Amino acid sequence: MTKRYAKTAIVYAVIAMVCGVFFREFTKYKAFEGSTNLSLMHAHYFMLGMLFFLVLMLLEKNFEFSSQKSVGLLSVTYQTGLNITGIGFFMRGLMQVLQNEVSRGLDASISGIAGIGHIIMGVSLVIMLFKIKKAAEK
Repeated sequence: MTKRYAKTAIVYAVIAMVCGVFFREFTKYKAFEGSTNLSLMHAHYFMLGMLFFLVLMLLEKNFEFSSQKSVGLLSVTYQTGLNITGIGFFMRGLMQVLQNEVSRGLDASISGIAGIGHIIMGVSLVIMLFKIKKAAEK
């Protein structure tokens, strides 16, 4: 499982770098000056993607918690939440850079998408921490 966590960390590092380059180049192309959610994607994918899975790799090496049922499903659930959040950031950031006027309903929907991603990610993180705690107590 440590190899899987390492590979996943590499994937999220690449995604983070692509997000950073996209943010820089897209805002430069559109001559956008100001704050945008696109700038947040780079750091979110580094911290919540790459760093999270590197820490899981180290915890797995020490506590071997992945032998428990449902840890693989929790990992997939966490990644689903992270990527739903990323989609919300991306949509909001594009609207900010393009300076599109949107309806209140669409604006609320984008916020809701990011919120659902955060909830999924948060719940799976807490459950994962309980699994690690249980393995550490053995």
